[in-house]
Amino acid sequence: MIYTILINSVAVYLTAKLLDGVKVGGFGSSIIVAILLALVNTFIKPVIVFLTLPVTILTLGLFILVINAFMIMIVDSVLEDFKVESFGWALIFAIVLSILNAVLFWLF
Repeated sequence: MIYTILINSVAVYLTAKLLDGVKVGGFGSSIIVAILLALVNTFIKPVIVFLTLPVTILTLGLFILVINAFMIMIVDSVLEDFKVESFGWALIFAIVLSILNAVLFWLF
């Protein structure tokens, strides 16, 4: 659990440094972002995925990217040290974060 949060925190921090439209206060803030993303993905995301299942099927699963961006926007609205400029940046952040998480979990 702690290992996963730390890897996700590194991914959040590096992704925020790569993208101009996303700002994170520091590594401590990225840990909080990773924890909140885990909580939001555990409790809110399954309900939204279930409610949007027909759209997800019609788009062959691509709508999940939109749902992930929405989860990032929820975390953005809760935290002061984490800012995403727009939904487009949240979508790009979600894609880059997923790729970076996969690479980091593969490496470590």
